Amino acid sequence: MFKKVLITNRGEIALRIIRACNELGLRTVAIHSEADATTLYVKKADEAALIGPGPLAGYLNIYGIIDLAKQMGADAIHPGYGFLSENAEFGRACADAGIIFIGPHPQAIKDMGLKIEARQKMASIGVPVIPGSTALHSEEEAVEAAEKIGYPVILKASAGGGGRGLRVCWNANNVRRMLPLAVGEAKKAFGNDAVFIEKYIEEPHHIEFQIVADKHGNVIHLGERDCSLQRRHQKLVEIAPSLILDDKLRREMGEAAVTVARSVGYDNVGTVEFLVDKNRNYYFLEMNTRIQVEHTITEEITGIDLVQTMIRIAAGEKLPLKQEDVTLRGYAIQCRINAEDPLNDFLPAIGKITGYYSPGGYGVRIDGNVYRGYTVPPYYDSLLAKLVVRGETWDETVRRMHRCLSEYVIRGVKTTIPYYKKVMEDPKFISGNFSTRYVEEQAEKLSYEHEKDPADAAIAIAAAIVAHSKV
Repeated sequence: MFKKVLITNRGEIALRIIRACNELGLRTVAIHSEADATTLYVKKADEAALIGPGPLAGYLNIYGIIDLAKQMGADAIHPGYGFLSENAEFGRACADAGIIFIGPHPQAIKDMGLKIEARQKMASIGVPVIPGSTALHSEEEAVEAAEKIGYPVILKASAGGGGRGLRVCWNANNVRRMLPLAVGEAKKAFGNDAVFIEKYIEEPHHIEFQIVADKHGNVIHLGERDCSLQRRHQKLVEIAPSLILDDKLRREMGEAAVTVARSVGYDNVGTVEFLVDKNRNYYFLEMNTRIQVEHTITEEITGIDLVQTMIRIAAGEKLPLKQEDVTLRGYAIQCRINAEDPLNDFLPAIGKITGYYSPGGYGVRIDGNVYRGYTVPPYYDSLLAKLVVRGETWDETVRRMHRCLSEYVIRGVKTTIPYYKKVMEDPKFISGNFSTRYVEEQAEKLSYEHEKDPADAAIAIAAAIVAHSKV
């Protein structure tokens, strides 16, 4: 086992990794920008170091991070999610420096990182893929491919992720107009301007399977998560297990996910994502070669600590479980508590948190990095915390989440909390009969009025008293 782990991330996932390392008896090093210098994860790490330059570049500074790891005596690096977590060059640089990368080997990252190549590989091994094209080089080629596939289609960045570089097209004019936008966004976001076209599956469920694989050839899955509740291809609420899969389909899709992982010699924790259409046909979407934001709900229904599992696998340990040992107990829901205004097209909110009170009780978990006095910076993802609940039945789990959202108080910035309360009250969500278009379709039903901050009333009263005293 390692002695010291350097964490090349920030926020709640950095704190999550620190806690897992602490329980394994491992020392931790947190890196941080100046903007993150006083945050909770920095305080909880055994050691911390400023990484630069700027609020973003430091977290992406491959060789600066590796030099720092050497200076701090770290023998392993955990990348979390985002930033360098799916960067094959980073994995190779760690290996060259004699530092263990806590994640899959670099070739697996590379093989699954480019969607065009990954689609072709999956088709060759018999895993269903959505009808689509190879890389596009002109408007004419794009229109020809779209008309061959049949509208609607979606333009996608080959190196994409997080919903960026995606454009839905309903006709040839859409394709011509959207192609340069998709190419430009792909180049800016990923440094790779390759795009392709896929058939756009209308109203699908977004289902992902959690994969765990060791360095000894053992590969299993830990069931699925339904991540269909999204806005602009960004996930908001995730549930496990899915309400639409029966045992037969779960087994079939799970076996397909394992096949995907085996095809690239995968050797850590990862996620295989599928789309499931109205007729319950499933199609490979992509593989994420890292820990997912929503890993929490799989942990809740399986009792398996995925972050500790990542560390143990990277240290060379064998999986202690076989597929038949995996059992799914009850249900779990995760709500991403974002600093966003759902009533204003989920516009990000920045500012200082003036009040913070988190819920608790049986079956409740919060993974977060914020507190009263924390300033939400403008440089990073808007995620403040992840509220996770578990219950024995689906109805119990929904009620528990609604109760927790009613207790959760964050003042000073607008958040998604009141929006999620409306979701938990919505019969369509409760029934499980929702697709990736849920947020758009239910917009009117999920509207609400902003709660007034008691602090605002106090300030107004104080101002009135002062004004009156001057009369």
